[in-house]
Amino acid sequence: MNPSATLQTPPRTTARQRGALAVLVLPVLLISVDMTVLSFALPEISTALAPSGTQLLWIVDGYSLAIAGLLVTMGGLGDRFGARKLLLVGGAAFGVVSALAAFAPSAAALVAGRVALGVAGATLMPSTLSLLKSTFTHREQRRTAFAVWAGGFAAGGALGPIVGGWLLEHFWWGSVFLLNVPFMVLLLVLAPLFVDESRTRSTARIDLASVGLSVLALTGLVHGVKHLASEGPDATTALTLAVGAGAAAVFVRRQLRLAHPLLDVDLFRLPVFRASVLANLMSICGMTGMLYAVSQHLQLVLGLRPVVAGLVLLPGAVAAFGCGLLAARLARRLRLEVLVCTGLLLGTAGYAVLATLGAGTGAAAAAQLAAAFVVLSAGAGLAETLTNDAILSAAPAQRSGAASAISETAYEVGAVLGTTVLGSLLNAVYRNGVQVPASASAEQAGAARETLGGAVEVAGRLPDGAALLESARHAFTTGLDATALAGAVLTAGAALVVWRTLRPSRGVAAPARA
Repeated sequence: MNPSATLQTPPRTTARQRGALAVLVLPVLLISVDMTVLSFALPEISTALAPSGTQLLWIVDGYSLAIAGLLVTMGGLGDRFGARKLLLVGGAAFGVVSALAAFAPSAAALVAGRVALGVAGATLMPSTLSLLKSTFTHREQRRTAFAVWAGGFAAGGALGPIVGGWLLEHFWWGSVFLLNVPFMVLLLVLAPLFVDESRTRSTARIDLASVGLSVLALTGLVHGVKHLASEGPDATTALTLAVGAGAAAVFVRRQLRLAHPLLDVDLFRLPVFRASVLANLMSICGMTGMLYAVSQHLQLVLGLRPVVAGLVLLPGAVAAFGCGLLAARLARRLRLEVLVCTGLLLGTAGYAVLATLGAGTGAAAAAQLAAAFVVLSAGAGLAETLTNDAILSAAPAQRSGAASAISETAYEVGAVLGTTVLGSLLNAVYRNGVQVPASASAEQAGAARETLGGAVEVAGRLPDGAALLESARHAFTTGLDATALAGAVLTAGAALVVWRTLRPSRGVAAPARA
């Protein structure tokens, strides 16, 4: 048999492999639904639990922060004890915690519930990627599987707003968390039937000090950014940022000295790995940052119902899914850096479209928001498929769980940055621009300045509430424009770095196959 023909022609996918792919996409679909539904539930959560602006951000990204801090640890546990076993344990925990979060009595309790969901969710994502790699051993099969896997996020983005919007119109906000439970029951039933346990195991021990340092680094840095946006530069901001940066530096130095590091820092010496992680992070940063802002603008500024707002963003989710599948075909003809940079530059273009929104209202504004999300989502779908494949292909088999955890850490850190950096910028501009009428009490004024949802709720109880509502919506739109400009700069900068990192190494495909 000709070896080159074996490489060029992938073997036929079996029914069991297709079943395993469907099962492993379930957690991905769930995570995407959860994130999208929550974004659309923010107005009702703001009204029901009256969170501060900082609490609202923590409700959104406390989940992503917990996942980001523990993904590498969970990836290591999957390598040691078995990825399928970890997937089943995490799925059971995720279902139980989701049911508890649905009945959270306060904003603080919901933040705690979201963090607990993140701890459980950290077991799901690296397990799915690791099991995909062990299930699909041929490069072309694996790339297509990753395209479907990445498309699961887009499918969740399409399903979340519509199903979630219907739930929010008929039930209370907690129903969006109960939606997770049937997904997890299905996962627990089907995974033992279709998914084989990963064939490679690591004997390395988990370094608890590294776990603590990674969590401290991410928590300190994210909390510092949040505090900077809400309170400005002060001693607390400086202290938390210094603690986070210091913990990150110690973490990296420790990984370089350990025989079996929690995070294989040496992988970042490979240009294809380093650039792929950056592109992964920034494409998701752009998508979550836009979703956080646009979902509120559609409902609270343009006044759309949740289901209608979900339908406005549906074309973007479809574009992400389609471009993810297209990426697998384009990768046979075009170079990695061309496709990944194209994806990032599409994100830049999406933010540029959003930045020209101004004070637009009505159907024209909704159409412009939809167009911006389509362009950005298409770029994310293109970049995500290829970067996930490049990251896992560069790692040795016995470190597949750790490599998949790095890929998912980039995803979740990007989600944190999207809501923390861009969301904090939006909140800061809004807070400085909103004008509260003198008839508002001190408590009402505080609520109106914290979030747009708070201003909408307060405006309904004031005699001159119309003036407050107009000011709040104008301030939020101004913040949206500033956020879009920042997003465009970030994604364009990432595209430049990725291009300069990958362009000199003319043989990107060779190290990826190795």
